[in-house]
Amino acid sequence: MSGPETGLPQGFPELIAPLLGGELPDFLAALRESPRRGLRFSARKAAPPLPGLEEPVRWAEGAWYLQEEGSFGAHPLHWAGAFYLQEPSAMASVPALAPLPGERVLDLCAAPGGKAAQIADRMRGCGLLLANDPVPARAKELSRNLERMGVTNAVVLCEPPARLAKALPGAFDRVLVDAPCSGEGMFRKDPAVMMHWSADLPFACARRQSAILDSAAAMLRPGGTLAYSTCTFNRLENEGAIEGFLSRHPDFCMEPFALPGLPPAQDGLLRLWPHRIRSEGHFVALMRKKGHAPALHSPPPTHHREDKALAQANRALEGWVKGEVRANARFAGRAVAAPGGYEAFLGLNILRLGLHLADLSGKTPKPEHALALWADAVSDVPLDEAMARRYRRGEEVPCPPSLTGFSAASYLGWNLGWGKAVAGTLKNHYPKGLRQQGADD
Repeated sequence: MSGPETGLPQGFPELIAPLLGGELPDFLAALRESPRRGLRFSARKAAPPLPGLEEPVRWAEGAWYLQEEGSFGAHPLHWAGAFYLQEPSAMASVPALAPLPGERVLDLCAAPGGKAAQIADRMRGCGLLLANDPVPARAKELSRNLERMGVTNAVVLCEPPARLAKALPGAFDRVLVDAPCSGEGMFRKDPAVMMHWSADLPFACARRQSAILDSAAAMLRPGGTLAYSTCTFNRLENEGAIEGFLSRHPDFCMEPFALPGLPPAQDGLLRLWPHRIRSEGHFVALMRKKGHAPALHSPPPTHHREDKALAQANRALEGWVKGEVRANARFAGRAVAAPGGYEAFLGLNILRLGLHLADLSGKTPKPEHALALWADAVSDVPLDEAMARRYRRGEEVPCPPSLTGFSAASYLGWNLGWGKAVAGTLKNHYPKGLRQQGADD
């Protein structure tokens, strides 16, 4: 059943067969089909027009299946954070967790950031989202993606889960553990995952997942909910992980849930198979911590006494963006709008703190890239697609001669970044590190 005749790793079909019975041939046939692609529009604004959409993903707000053809990551609206490319079944765990505005929510294994951005959209910018990944390179990618998606209320950390558990006991209303796994659900999407799979890998992953779940349990308040998800099929990392967790933590119980377009998870467990729905495959479990403690609704942002630089940044903001936003903290040489309750994370390895507003390294503040992606600018320079690509390469673009100072380059109403208007030219302030990705990423 395994090996060259199926194109699957040795031992994989035999491991999965007991879960599927007579459906095994259909499952194996599905793995030979093309992967299913999807995207989820940001909730910051109304979804913009975009060619190549097929039908909605019913269980996720603002989500669509995509046509097989099309370089959606190369579209200017992707750079602007109008949408996040995400496999449809991976969008199920956040609706199961059901975070609410004002809560304190932890995404413990958050990179590359799709689920964290989905959580942030459901929170509508209210409350506090802690997005963590223990691997430095992945945590940096997480930070970049949350910036691109205009997330304002997140603190991004790079810490081992066990260290967070010691520092933040009972600190969250909801916790998501999208656990590192053997990735069997990614076989047809990424052949490299299949090449690295072995019959021993699920056992190693299960041990790691147990430790992560134990840390997550410590950080959840009584009465709070914990969602566990993987993109793998085997029982060891899915039902087996949950059974082991419940045996170690009798203060938890399963929590039934139901999502539109999917079978009801009456026992709190949901499996998504690629031969049953249009997806790559996912597993979601929802649990509740017994008992009750008051909800930990995050306090409003703290406004400390402004120093000279913060006061200068707040005055400058009035000329850059519309609406009320105010710097209330310094972070890494920047003026930032930090979410309420962020002080609890000081002393941990913070990569991003709230919304980055202004660079304070020079004599006068300069607007941060994150501010352009989140805000409506006081002045903007609308670009067509060709000009947007020129802008992303770091080139200057024309603007009205009457325009002066910092303005946003925009595409279909979504800001791409900042420029400085001088004598009919928008001098490019798109971050150099993002330009290096090229015009067609």
